[in-house]
Amino acid sequence: MKIGAVVLKWTTGLLAGMGLVLAACAQESGHGDNVQAMAFVDYMVETHEFDRAELTALMREAKLKKSILKAIKRPAEKAKPWHEYRKIFLTPQSIAGGVDFWDKNARVLAEAEKKYGVPAEIIVAIIGIETRYGGNMGGYRVLDALATLAFNYPRRSPFFTKELENFLLLTREQGMAPTELKGSYAGAMGFGQFMPSSYRAYAVDFNSDGRIDIWTDTEDAIGSVANYFREHGWKSGEPVAVLANPRPNADMTIVNESLDPKWTVGQLAEKGFPTTAQVSPDMPASVFALDTERGKQYWIGLNNFSVITRYNRSRLYAMAAYDLSQEIVKARGGRS
Repeated sequence: MKIGAVVLKWTTGLLAGMGLVLAACAQESGHGDNVQAMAFVDYMVETHEFDRAELTALMREAKLKKSILKAIKRPAEKAKPWHEYRKIFLTPQSIAGGVDFWDKNARVLAEAEKKYGVPAEIIVAIIGIETRYGGNMGGYRVLDALATLAFNYPRRSPFFTKELENFLLLTREQGMAPTELKGSYAGAMGFGQFMPSSYRAYAVDFNSDGRIDIWTDTEDAIGSVANYFREHGWKSGEPVAVLANPRPNADMTIVNESLDPKWTVGQLAEKGFPTTAQVSPDMPASVFALDTERGKQYWIGLNNFSVITRYNRSRLYAMAAYDLSQEIVKARGGRS
């Protein structure tokens, strides 16, 4: 599609979307009088050659959502031990849903695994944890979410302002109407809940139909998650994590030290954390503990475990994704 046609489509969609929600304007305040929003308009006009009048109108249309501010300011829940956290994501429904999603998308998952080197079960598990296999992608307009957080949440304003910039660039590049796309209260989008910057960097047109759609096109969604992992260093054929058997004199100061592999498997063995798994002593690794109902369980996280934490910076999240992936494989009766 030619650039002129894309811009025309973006503008037409913008105006149409604004007309559809005109009645709501009187009920919720926009950002037309917000000093930060107007400075953002200046920046976008000067840096990316956006039309000032259209972007100013869009900022008036971008609603301040108090529910979003309430959600993001909500105190974090007390950290759950692993055995409680695991139960949230590994349920009979999530496992059965993973089997169903895999069966329905087996060809595409196999193609993504072949191209990107990321196992099908990992892709499926991530989509399951993020959106229940596409069943809950979020109900907020991405425009409202990002504007609300960019201009009304000082603690993370720089991050969300950058994401709003990427979102508007994305919609212009893809010929999408910025008022129509929906996502989470933080502006995450699609099956895999990509932020706009991740969408622009890692989302792919996996079925080569000329557009990238991670909301309704499962092929693009699957390929995009796989590409994200490859670009963050996933190593095909390598394990994710292996059990450790700590010796009585193990150096416990390095447990849960880092999400990134600061040691090697061999070095961890020297520090009192050997494993019986068949892994190379040269593999980058970290050691972490999980609170099970029977006490602490120690694991060695390898490179691919660290890659999963790049999707969500939490070892509990990474372990839940890995465990769910393995349970889905079992429930399917294997990977084939």
